[in-house]
Amino acid sequence: MSTYSTNTIPAPRGNWFTRAIEWMDGNGPGAWIALMVAGFIFAGPLGLVLLFFILFTGRFGRRWRTGEATQRRAFGCCGSHRVHVSRSTGNAAFDAYKADTIERLQREQQEFEDFLRRLREARDKAEFDQYMEERAKAAAESTDTEATERA
Repeated sequence: MSTYSTNTIPAPRGNWFTRAIEWMDGNGPGAWIALMVAGFIFAGPLGLVLLFFILFTGRFGRRWRTGEATQRRAFGCCGSHRVHVSRSTGNAAFDAYKADTIERLQREQQEFEDFLRRLREARDKAEFDQYMEERAKAAAESTDTEATERA
C-alpha cells in the first residue's frame, strides 16, 4: 500500500513568480493577452518584455487545446511530480538501493567540488607566480636602465 494520499489539497509550490505564471496559464491565453495589452498601455517596455516572454515560452501553443496547461498546473512546473527523496516507497530493497545511490552521488559531488577547488587554487597560484616573476623581471630591468642612465 502506498503512503501517498490522493485526497489532499496540494500546497503552493515555488516562489511568487512561478505561482503567478501558473495562475496566468490556468486562466488561458486571454489572460496573457490582457496582461500584455495592459503592459503596453501603462509601460511600453513592459509590454514588449511580456510579448517576448509569451512568444519565447510558447504560451499560445497547442497545449491550450489539448489541456496540457491544466496538467502542468496540477503536476507543477515541467509537468512532473516532485517526489521527496526522503520518503519511503514501502519497498525495503529499493529504499536501500536509493539510499546507497544518493549517498554515492553526494560523495561524488563532494569529491568533484573538492577537485574544482584544488584546480582553481592551482590556477590562481600559477597566475600569481607568473605575476610575481613578471614583476621581479620588470623591477630588475628598471634597475638596469637606471644604472646605465647614471653611467
